[in-house]
Formats: sequence, C-alpha cells, structure tokens
Amino acid sequence: MKVLVVAKAPVAGLVKTRLGALVGDDVAADLAAAALLDTLSARNAAGAAGHLSLAGDLTAAVRGAEIADALSGWTVTPQRGDGFAERLVRAHRDAGPGVVVQVGMDTPQVTAAALHEVAEALDGHDAVLAPATDGGWWALARRDADVVRHLGSVPMSTDHTFADTHAALERAGARVAHASAMTDVDTADDADLVAELAPTTRFAESWRTIRAAHR
Repeated sequence: MKVLVVAKAPVAGLVKTRLGALVGDDVAADLAAAALLDTLSARNAAGAAGHLSLAGDLTAAVRGAEIADALSGWTVTPQRGDGFAERLVRAHRDAGPGVVVQVGMDTPQVTAAALHEVAEALDGHDAVLAPATDGGWWALARRDADVVRHLGSVPMSTDHTFADTHAALERAGARVAHASAMTDVDTADDADLVAELAPTTRFAESWRTIRAAHR
C-alpha cells in the first residue's frame, strides 16, 4: 500500500482561510501544519510507502523545517494542473500503479487503522471512496491510476462532490466501494469536533491553545 497525500504548504494566508478569518492567518497556518504533520504520522504508523503531492514551497511555510524532516523517506512531487481536480488526476499518475490511498490534509484525526480500512475495501472493487460529512470525500483508494481520469471535470468543495466523484469513477468503468465517513476541518465547529475525537494529535494541542487564548 502507498499513501498519497495531496496538500498545500502551510503558508499564512493561503491555507485554512475560513479559520484564518476567525483566528488570524498565521495561527490558521500553524493549524494546517499540525494537521499535515498528523497525516504524515498516520502514514508512518501504517507502515506504508509515502508520496506527497505538494502545492507551494515548504521553505516559506509554518513549521516548514519540521515538515521537511517528517518527509524523510517520502517521494515528493509538485502539483501540476490548472485546478485542484486536475491536480488530483496528475498526482495519481505521479504516484504510479498499485494500491494507493489518497488523502488530503484536512483530517488530522486519520489513523493507520483508517487508512488500512480504506485499502482493504478495495477487495473486489476498483476504487474506494470515503465520504466527508460536508458532502465531499476524505479518501480515495485505487489500484490503477487510470480510474481517476474523469476527476478533472468534477467540481470540488461542493455539497455534492462525493456523488459527482463516485459518478466519475463509474464512468471510468470502476466498481466503487465506500468506507467510513470523516469530518474535514473547515470551521471552528469542525475543529472542536476533531480535537475532541483525536485529543492527542498535534492539531488538537494547537486548537486547545487557540481556544484558551480566545476566551
């Protein structure tokens, strides 16, 4: 199994902008960095190969040096394409053949067990899509990168992205299974929930510090 993480370098003003409007861009970027580090750690705990498809420059990022250290042993490639959906398609091509579980950086509560659950759901299927509670999805697994070829036309960040992605996979001839849902962290309420679900994560520690400062 290979874990493909599609992420942005956590640069202030460019990540977690909805939370940034509440807590400030620098703090929001620190939260994004914590979430990315938690995601990288989940892959390490899963004992899987790691591939990061990265937008932006870690040298300008919050906790950039820490993230770079955490990427020891990973393959890192730059994101390519005009929109996020197109970049996803190209990231899968870069990751190559075989069992690949793709996640983003918005689910710091992800665990090694959750990653393995998604991969195991491939049994008898060509792809697995794990829904997010906002109508999107948090993980996509496949064996052949070609099954994601129609994702470039899928509108992302809508309340029907999951359904549209499922349809795109089926258009490619894939038999699609589902895995367990998770909450993406986009709002303060999301952050409260995820920090409660995964209290020992870096993200939860950072969020508790922010909450204490804003009381």
